[in-house]
Amino acid sequence: MRITALAGGVGGARFLRGLLQHLQTRDDGPHTLTVIGNTGDDITLFGLRVCPDLDTLLYTLGGGVHEGQGWGRADESFVVQGELAAYGATPQWFGLGDRDFGTHIVRSQWLGQGVPLSGVVERLATRWGLPEQGVTLLPMTDTPVETHVVVEEDGEQRAIHFQEWWVRHQASLPAQRFVVAGMNQAAAAPGVLDAIRGADLVILPPSNPVVSIGIILSVPGVRDALRGTKAPVVGVSPLVGGAPVRGHADACLTAIGIPVTPDGVAGLYADFLDGWLVDKADEASMAGASIAVDAVPLLMTDIDAAAEIAASTVDLGLSLRS
Repeated sequence: MRITALAGGVGGARFLRGLLQHLQTRDDGPHTLTVIGNTGDDITLFGLRVCPDLDTLLYTLGGGVHEGQGWGRADESFVVQGELAAYGATPQWFGLGDRDFGTHIVRSQWLGQGVPLSGVVERLATRWGLPEQGVTLLPMTDTPVETHVVVEEDGEQRAIHFQEWWVRHQASLPAQRFVVAGMNQAAAAPGVLDAIRGADLVILPPSNPVVSIGIILSVPGVRDALRGTKAPVVGVSPLVGGAPVRGHADACLTAIGIPVTPDGVAGLYADFLDGWLVDKADEASMAGASIAVDAVPLLMTDIDAAAEIAASTVDLGLSLRS
């Protein structure tokens, strides 16, 4: 079975790790997984190109993530960040660990040598053992894009980088709108559209529907490919009890005028979504839905719980195959 997933950072990565564990138990293999990762939250810091969502996917699926945080490297230290602070280098609100710096340095070096981001990601994925697991990680685009948030302070509007809004301000500044710089010049990275069109099942893991999945859907051709694929497209709600488990998806949805409900999120995908997995607590909110809905506990408390959620997602998808 060829599975393609569109994913953001922590939630998407933890779900996909559970999916890999589940696929190992199935007797209908072999299985392959292609992950299309969000690059809309990429940022340049200290002269280095940082790709937070791609790195979270690499570290989580490769067994090197900081489990408590869900992002960054395990057994991390921050000597270099401390030295940068001593020199007065900014920003200091985005912490980069010493192990993490290695990823950003080599990525920036390869990009500087003319290697496209997709080629860089392929090299990084090899270092983390993803191909041996049957996983192909693709950036959504090779074009540098960055999400900015228009906020209002003291009666004036200004745009700040998404990471400053998300990390520094913890989404406390009300967002007026989101603007993705560079998207008007972007094209889907090699393999992205083919992975959607040629899949047996397409999954939208529980990632931020506005600034993760939503940004991937903004890449030219991606939404059309989802509409045209013969594979069922199944999504997993990022909400439990009508609220995000972590992160600030509620602030993002409010900014674009979408109700913070599983039904509201599903509406963002209405033109291509076939099945929707929601938490038991939200089952009643999907009554009368025009798509297939299943309800299971969605808290990914550990890998086994994530695997059970992934199993329900796959089962829902397979039940929709014609």
